[in-house]
Amino acid sequence: MTGLDSATPRTPATTGPDAGPTASRRTTPPRRARPGSPPAPRATLALTSAATAVALMTYTAPAVTLPGTAAALHTSLSAQAWLLNGTPLGLAALLLVAGSLADDYGRRRVFLAGTLALGLTTMLGAVTTSTWQFTLARVAQGAASAALLASSLGLIVHAFPSPRGRLHATGVWGAFVSGGIALGPLLAGALPGWRLAYAVLGGAALIVAALGTRALSESRAPRHGRPDVPGALAFGLALVALVAALTLGRDGWLRAPVGLLLAATVALTAVFWLVERRSATPMIDLSLLRHRRFLASSAGGLFTGLAVIGLFTFLPALLQRALGLSPLDTAWLFLLWSGVSFVVALQAKRLAGRMPPRRQLALGFVLHAVAAVSMLGALGSGTWTRLLPGLLIGGVGSGLLNAALPLVAVESVPPERAAMGSGAQQTFRYVGSCAGVALTIAIATSAGSLTRGADVAMVVSAALAAAGAVIVAALR
Repeated sequence: MTGLDSATPRTPATTGPDAGPTASRRTTPPRRARPGSPPAPRATLALTSAATAVALMTYTAPAVTLPGTAAALHTSLSAQAWLLNGTPLGLAALLLVAGSLADDYGRRRVFLAGTLALGLTTMLGAVTTSTWQFTLARVAQGAASAALLASSLGLIVHAFPSPRGRLHATGVWGAFVSGGIALGPLLAGALPGWRLAYAVLGGAALIVAALGTRALSESRAPRHGRPDVPGALAFGLALVALVAALTLGRDGWLRAPVGLLLAATVALTAVFWLVERRSATPMIDLSLLRHRRFLASSAGGLFTGLAVIGLFTFLPALLQRALGLSPLDTAWLFLLWSGVSFVVALQAKRLAGRMPPRRQLALGFVLHAVAAVSMLGALGSGTWTRLLPGLLIGGVGSGLLNAALPLVAVESVPPERAAMGSGAQQTFRYVGSCAGVALTIAIATSAGSLTRGADVAMVVSAALAAAGAVIVAALR
């Protein structure tokens, strides 16, 4: 991944008596990749990985700036879940649609549109002045991220058709997921203000989009149908109702609004199911739910969001409030977890011959459960060193999950539906993230004290991770 490959090979220079000053002119320089030209594997992997890292940096940046952002926007404690959940909400609601659109209308086209939109909406988030404006900007960032994430793996599958190449490429892509998670909080904590961090990330996304117009080749697997807008609408509304119910649950789980929102979630999910069964081009092929490999992929994504992302998204804010750490100090501590995750994800492909991806998922969940249990009482101890073992163990577990999930996703569906398979798994991942973040905040802030609430949240996270390990292991 040292540079961008050209889609057009160079023509060898002429040798012999005619060789001379004109020989260099016969060497054709690299030209711009056309949509229909053969894929350039290195360029494709570099750009999709870079865009993915920027998307995840945008996703995780508020983790260490939440107290400052909430103060600047005058956001109440109960409403802070929306500041964190805007991006995963947009991701979960549109990943399935984005995957289908990428397969039908062109993965390159959807990738470039998503990366460009991510840059613009991230810059827009930097100038918002209220909670609802910031939340809407975050939802738009999530929608843009959905387009680039769902199409990324489709582009990678097209550029790396061999199993060996695909194993390497998905491992690198998964490592950049961990890298983005690691660098987002560090960048946000290092810059003087969360608004500047958003401006920098928006600019980075625009640069990747500009490079992609020159280096990426088009690929598609059209179904010749219309986008499933009714299904996307029903699914998005169901997710909003679920997040709202979990957010309001902090003030009492048995209140009427919480019950009504949960009932609306169930009803809208049923509507989504009926729409998908009757649609000629559904967001998700429901027949895939009969395949254990697809169920394992979906369960892996769901419990990663519920257990891992749900806890570690709000943990930096807990550290600042309970231990008095600065945003930058919190980012460096958070980097211990996410940095280990990046290194492990980058090297996990070496385990593939001895440990199938499904077992890597199960082991990753087990390690996260161990990490969460080991951090019990850490916030009440008054010192951040109590967190170190848990952060290291959790980083290894997260790295295994991030390396195995993309490979399981593309292997759970036929190659021509790779973008849809990626979108389906990541949808479950961010559905779990939305629910996990809202649940973690509700638990941690309603237990009387933050230290006690944090311990309860860690126990719940460990239990969810253990459940994920059992389910993934059982789906052979």
